[in-house]
Amino acid sequence: MEKFLNGWDEILQPEFEKEYYKNLRQFLKSEYSNYTIYPDMHDIFNCFRLCPYNDVKVVILGQDPYVQKGQAHGFCFSVKENIPLPMSLQNIYKELISDVNFKMTKLGDLTAWAKQGVLLLNTVLTVREATPGSHRRKGWETLTDAVISALNNHASPIVFMLWGNDAKAKKSLITNKNHLILESAHPSPLSCTGFFGCRHFSKANEFLKSNNLKPINWQV
Repeated sequence: MEKFLNGWDEILQPEFEKEYYKNLRQFLKSEYSNYTIYPDMHDIFNCFRLCPYNDVKVVILGQDPYVQKGQAHGFCFSVKENIPLPMSLQNIYKELISDVNFKMTKLGDLTAWAKQGVLLLNTVLTVREATPGSHRRKGWETLTDAVISALNNHASPIVFMLWGNDAKAKKSLITNKNHLILESAHPSPLSCTGFFGCRHFSKANEFLKSNNLKPINWQV
């Protein structure tokens, strides 16, 4: 079983022992054996590896991973170095430019955010190539619900950015009044007009500073 040694084991290991997750593992074994699945199986939990539980300051909640070769690597909206920017990430960068004077870049790797305490979490952590939503309702949502519930109990205030309907559906799990919930449309080209102007990045930093927490440097 996966070991994190950074605070996530106490939350995730009990989930890994439950029947739903054992069924999910069997499903994934079959999928990885018979289809092209993203991300690579060794990258599925990368968002937890780079962002220890106690360090989480911001949660950006996506849907499922990118479905094209070379894109997904275990962080929502992020792509590996030298991979062209997906449209949703381009739209995130456009909002950053207008919100926090972000300097446009061809780099789509957002792990610099993760290392500052931004949990880049998808609601579903795997997907079949070229088939969005193909691993929904297989058990991942139960796991990520447990993650969000654990973060709801976090000792420090957290900013939750809920983009799109799948992410907004998790709002009921966030009941701790110390946290800040920011909602908008998904940055996908299909809905981005409702995303532009949300100013989530500056709002997050204002909230962090008001709680004596170091703001996020959004430049990548």
